[in-house]
Amino acid sequence: MTEHAHGHHPGEGRPHGHRPDHAHAHGGHSHGQGGHSHAHTVSPDADRRWLRAALALICAFMAVEVAVGLVAHSLALLSDAAHMLTDAASIVLALVAMRLAARPARGGYTYGLKRAEILSAQANGITLLVLSAWLAYEAVRRLIEPPAVTGGLVLVTALAGVVVNLIAAWFLSRANRSSLNVEGAYQHILTDLFGFVATAVAGLIVWTTGFARADALATLVVVALMLRAGYGLVRESGRIFLEAAPAGVDPDALGDHLVAADEVAEVHDLHLWQITSGEPALSAHILVAPSGDCHKVRRRLQELLSTEYGITHATLQVDHVGEQDADTVLHVGSGPAPETAPGHGHGHGHCEDAHGPVHRRGPHHH
Repeated sequence: MTEHAHGHHPGEGRPHGHRPDHAHAHGGHSHGQGGHSHAHTVSPDADRRWLRAALALICAFMAVEVAVGLVAHSLALLSDAAHMLTDAASIVLALVAMRLAARPARGGYTYGLKRAEILSAQANGITLLVLSAWLAYEAVRRLIEPPAVTGGLVLVTALAGVVVNLIAAWFLSRANRSSLNVEGAYQHILTDLFGFVATAVAGLIVWTTGFARADALATLVVVALMLRAGYGLVRESGRIFLEAAPAGVDPDALGDHLVAADEVAEVHDLHLWQITSGEPALSAHILVAPSGDCHKVRRRLQELLSTEYGITHATLQVDHVGEQDADTVLHVGSGPAPETAPGHGHGHGHCEDAHGPVHRRGPHHH
């Protein structure tokens, strides 16, 4: 008996990005046990309300801060205002991306536009990196030639900024931070909060001691925070775009776990990636012992993936050992069936290219 995956996706037979209330089975293929669960405990509408509230607060205070920064000749205040502008832009991006991601899958976009949120997160990270480079340049220039800074005005404005950013950060903390998109906006505001604390300290130093270079030093603290947050966002969004395995999940260990299940002889063509934040997906070719029950093995493995790894988007192609030798499973086209490539060592002739490590019982190379 042969049980195999859909042929909708070229290459790897990936599962669809169905909505949580959509469950089905075709030809022995299932997307897991019951509905999907993506650990999203806050509704999208609530997410958008919290983000809009934070956006309104930030825009209002940013206008005040620019005016005060120009009057006080404070680069630290102007850098905070510039960072708040990116905060506002990051929230707008997040809102747009959430609306795009909510659109149902149709046409050529079989996952919908879920990765619009990841694109937004990456844009936020790149913005932080670019802005930090400009602010670092300006801070060094002011360290060399410090201008006169009105310390008292800087201190009062920065303390007000701390309060505003605390409220905005609380707003975003109420949204779903498991989304990299929301996390990107949250990181913008959090680094801005720390920046205002540094600016307040700088304002106090300038006001009490007259040490004008404290303003530029505070800016460098903000730069360091922006670099850290920006790098983290670019790295995590890049992993999703490059279809790396979710952080904290070792594909080799997972493959060994699958092949250790009863009646499973081999696991290969194992692919593990994320559709978007909190939506891991997996596809694999499972070879079952000749006397094994393919349906039972598939159900058991999908339950294991769902309960132990949180992977509910799983497409498993399940065959008995030797069934695929007759070029009826993986061979496509009118020509002769491809022979097993030398060196694969499967012994089953399942396909010409293994597309990754082969997992068998006992010691083996990954």
